Amino acid sequence: MKILILGGYGVFGGRLAALLADIADLELLICGRNLRRAEAFCARLPLRATLRPFALDRSDIAHGLAALAPALVVDASGPFQDYGADCYPVVEACIAAGVDYLDFADAADFVFGVSRFDEAAKRMGVFVLSGVSSFPVLTAAVLREMAKSMDIVGVEGGIAPSPHAGIGLNVMRAVVGYAGAPVTLRRCGVPAQGIGLAESMRYTVAVPGRLPLRNLRFSLVDVPDLRVIPPEHPTLTDIWMGAGPVPETLHRALNLLAILRARWRLPSYAPLARLFYAVLNLTKFGEHRGGMFVRARGMRDGQTREMSWHLLAEGDDGPLIPSMAIEAIIRKLRAGERPPPGARPATQALALSDYDALFADRAIVTGIRSDAPEAPLYRRVLGPAFDALPPRVQELHGRIAARAWRGRAQVLRGRGWLARLVASLLGFPPAAEDVPLTVTLTPEDGRERWTRDFGGKRFESVQACGAARDQHLIVERFGRIAVSLALVLEGEQLFLVPRRWSLFGIPMPHSLLPAGRSHETELDGRFVFDVEIAAPLVGLVIAYRGSLDPVPATAA
Repeated sequence: MKILILGGYGVFGGRLAALLADIADLELLICGRNLRRAEAFCARLPLRATLRPFALDRSDIAHGLAALAPALVVDASGPFQDYGADCYPVVEACIAAGVDYLDFADAADFVFGVSRFDEAAKRMGVFVLSGVSSFPVLTAAVLREMAKSMDIVGVEGGIAPSPHAGIGLNVMRAVVGYAGAPVTLRRCGVPAQGIGLAESMRYTVAVPGRLPLRNLRFSLVDVPDLRVIPPEHPTLTDIWMGAGPVPETLHRALNLLAILRARWRLPSYAPLARLFYAVLNLTKFGEHRGGMFVRARGMRDGQTREMSWHLLAEGDDGPLIPSMAIEAIIRKLRAGERPPPGARPATQALALSDYDALFADRAIVTGIRSDAPEAPLYRRVLGPAFDALPPRVQELHGRIAARAWRGRAQVLRGRGWLARLVASLLGFPPAAEDVPLTVTLTPEDGRERWTRDFGGKRFESVQACGAARDQHLIVERFGRIAVSLALVLEGEQLFLVPRRWSLFGIPMPHSLLPAGRSHETELDGRFVFDVEIAAPLVGLVIAYRGSLDPVPATAA
């Protein structure tokens, strides 16, 4: 099978070639304006497939198709926003030559408009699928799954690339090009316009039971979803899609520039794309993790429902996701599964199960959350991951009513004077090798008060579901100190991982974040805990470990 990739040595085309390079019977024609770069790319890619470099511009595509006779063309060149009124010469050339076509287009108007070639493509028996990437193919697959449970009314979504992923210059041209420009979307059931990168929201991408991304700022982007998703859901009245690049300082600078352009009607920032590109590639710091979310509101049986789908990608696997949709279609083609002829946006090209198969062998996890405001505290935060907890851990956290557990514990205290001072101020118990322990959990207006009695020495904390920047976290308050904890399930152990903290309601620096590896599990039918509280500059403050059993209601 011979596949011509326009922009084949660029960011998305190159990643696609890498994903396909293990298929021995593929011939990949790596095409672009610069033959030397195409040759260098082919020389360094480990492969089983055959790679051949060619100098080929979009304007010469008809000649290239005649000379190279590919079975499929993949357009990864971009930026599709810059092609103007005559933006479909590659599509037209492929239809005329009877060659199937896929593209990575991220321009809403381009993807939405490709349907004008539907009849011509059907006459030639070829398929033309546009926008074959995370936006909108993955988004559409997620929403079709959610639509099984409700009639979707409102949609918000966002993608948060790893700061180490790197983006191509063409992508940067597209982004700064629509910064401050009108973006067509749907609001209150009618077509409307937003301002690119000038509208923002915050959200936490949090796959149930996994370490979430930090709460991120997402800003409105001009992506195909805004135009091609609404026709698939007749009840949908509102849709908004954003991107959450980091560092946030650079993100906010783009927000400000977008606002200034919109307010003062300034020209496009596209000529400054190289400057933004250079700055972005100099600011690669932070966690090498990325993510994506889709949140939907809807109705079912007269009741309002909310669901959210989350994706987390670790390390270098995340940047591959936009190229995986085309990879999947090509692998299906080799297996004899061919998309129907015609030209259309690619929203129906893949199902969520197709993505699950693509993610299975990579450090990419997904999960769906449903609103459950009346559920116990830990179930609200963990979502479906709560059911994977050991039975005793589920028993302790699975009720709203007051309850008590009793057992024994060992207590260790930090030895430094500062550690002793902090422990005394917070009322922590003294060191003990073996001390009786009673833990009482008392509900208080959606929160839980934890009272721990170590042989007569009591200290309390209050746990609650986090909101705003603490979304999908447990916030535990010890007096004036509040620590936001992620609930992370690793095998049979539930870890409580500090992510943020505040003092007197004032957010504190991450460099001073309290640490400690605390977890809960079950051992020999008993609830087992191991809590460690430490802090930078202070060291260990306290650690206590032991086991508990439920106290019968009559005894409590």
